[in-house]
Amino acid sequence: MVNDQDQLRQPILDSEPDSTALEASNQGDGLESPLEKVLSDTQLPSFKRLRLATWIELNLLFRLAAPAVLVYVVNNFMSLSTRVFAGHLGNLELAAASLGNSGVQLFAYGLMLGMGSAVETLCGQAYGAEKYDMLGIYLQRATIVLTLTGLPLLLIFLLSKPILILFGETPKLAAEAAVFVYGLIPQIFAYAINFPMQKFLQAQRIVAPSAYISAATLGVHILLSWVAVYKLGMGLIGASLVLSLSWWIIVGAQFIYILKSSRCKETWSGFSLQAFSGLWDFLKLSAASAVMLCLETWYFQVLVLIAGLLENPELALNSLAVCMAISGLLFMVSVGFNAAASVRVSNELGAGNPKSAAFSILVVTIVSLMIAVVEAVVVLSFRDVISYAFTDGETVANAVSHLTPYLAITLILNGIQPVLSGKHSYPSS
Repeated sequence: MVNDQDQLRQPILDSEPDSTALEASNQGDGLESPLEKVLSDTQLPSFKRLRLATWIELNLLFRLAAPAVLVYVVNNFMSLSTRVFAGHLGNLELAAASLGNSGVQLFAYGLMLGMGSAVETLCGQAYGAEKYDMLGIYLQRATIVLTLTGLPLLLIFLLSKPILILFGETPKLAAEAAVFVYGLIPQIFAYAINFPMQKFLQAQRIVAPSAYISAATLGVHILLSWVAVYKLGMGLIGASLVLSLSWWIIVGAQFIYILKSSRCKETWSGFSLQAFSGLWDFLKLSAASAVMLCLETWYFQVLVLIAGLLENPELALNSLAVCMAISGLLFMVSVGFNAAASVRVSNELGAGNPKSAAFSILVVTIVSLMIAVVEAVVVLSFRDVISYAFTDGETVANAVSHLTPYLAITLILNGIQPVLSGKHSYPSS
């Protein structure tokens, strides 16, 4: 593992030349990216250098960020739509689905996504250093580690009812939430395969296919959820089983793309026994990424568990669930920008362009913050009606309206936090 990472530190050109940017700069040693050349050109006036650099970075960033945001938003919306279907079954079902999703499933999501982020960093630097053969090895190595990590998570899902009761939830609510969680068990191992594949593709700047796959799967998911919940009467277990199935559809489609696409022929050369070497080193690296993201998701889980202990747990959970669902959906925009920034920075570092890496962080942070402010304003404008998308209860709508100002503050803070936290993993890789 150490030898793999040492090889990635060679400053080799990775980016495709941009003719406009190259004409804007008269200096460079031939190994710098167009952005690095502009940032290093002291003969250009400061304002012009900043304008050119910003234009180059925005073009590179949005080509990655737009489909990445779509992927994360659509994937989150699948979970959100499942809770919407549950909510229209009744307040108890909405509370149970929210408790099962945020109290149990969110832990698995945060852990798997956090561990998968190590693939994003390693593959991004390998791609920037033109060590293309290592990307497939990292993908397989991550899949093995995440699949093994899923085994103890399986035990937590199976014991979700007594665990929730231990935390003080009512037996009736815990039982319903456990039913929902049981249907999400296959989703654990879909995460274990999906996140490494997703990061593998993103590191190569291949993001549009994942967006198309996720968008198509969302349509299938909504149709199957409607059939399972309303036509077949499968209730909570039907809704969660369909969600698990939808994630496996995404996994299968992405794997077929990797096998068949000519864009992956240099980075995927088939299964290799080399993937079984360095598992412990990869586990330590991925665990560090996972802890950071898990700490961010655990406070959501704590809020949900506390809400279930209040005098009227159904109302507390339902109103908090609406706010968290909105926050989680819009949070995916920032996560998408984080993914784009991770690819940009790791590619530039792999190619030996430190100024470009630092400038990328600055630009993506400002852009993500601006978008978050707009989101907060929109949410405040619809504070009195936004809950009716989830449930018909007027009492819940009033409670959500009172919580919306705090939600707006959360959206703004979440607009920059994922982007800033994402950069901490780069130097350690």
